[in-house]
Amino acid sequence: MRSFVALVTVALASNAAARTFTIFTDHNVGSSIPNQPTGWQQDAFQTVSFSVPNDWRAGRIWARRDCNFNVANPGPNSCLDGGCNGGLVCDTFTGTGVPPATVAEFTLGTNGIPDNYDVSLVDGYNLPLRVSNNKGCHVADCPVDLGPNCPDQLKGPFDSTGFPSNCPNSYAYAFDESSGTALFTCDSALQADYTLTFCP
Repeated sequence: MRSFVALVTVALASNAAARTFTIFTDHNVGSSIPNQPTGWQQDAFQTVSFSVPNDWRAGRIWARRDCNFNVANPGPNSCLDGGCNGGLVCDTFTGTGVPPATVAEFTLGTNGIPDNYDVSLVDGYNLPLRVSNNKGCHVADCPVDLGPNCPDQLKGPFDSTGFPSNCPNSYAYAFDESSGTALFTCDSALQADYTLTFCP
């Protein structure tokens, strides 16, 4: 098992005291799942630690904002961004999240295959995010708030495009592997533990 830590270090607005976090595993790719529910609320400046199997595949972790689950049928529109089917706890088969959402993606390696991880802006952007580890492997991140610098014609409530110049260590568009600064690997023999920091 590997350890993952989710940190909320800074609230973006004075009324943003908590965020809702989500873990999703694509069951079409792998059946191993983390020991953490697929959704939870985490207060600002708090830490949550959980374990994932060494062979976790197609794992995604993202934050949702401004959620209201006190409705008769909570679903993908229960949050301003990053919502999913199921309410607070996302459906394990259909809860992939509604864009825009900054997503940490993982496929952990075994038997000599390296861990693969990235910070993806392919589904849009909702919060700055950093993925670091305890073994000195590359940091994947989009540490800046892209909203203020987004061209007016592209601005949404909190979404933006993944401008590579602002977030060069993130996955900005589908098939961005060729950039060399989007998809990162870490030797799986190192058994790296990963830390996700929202609003680093």
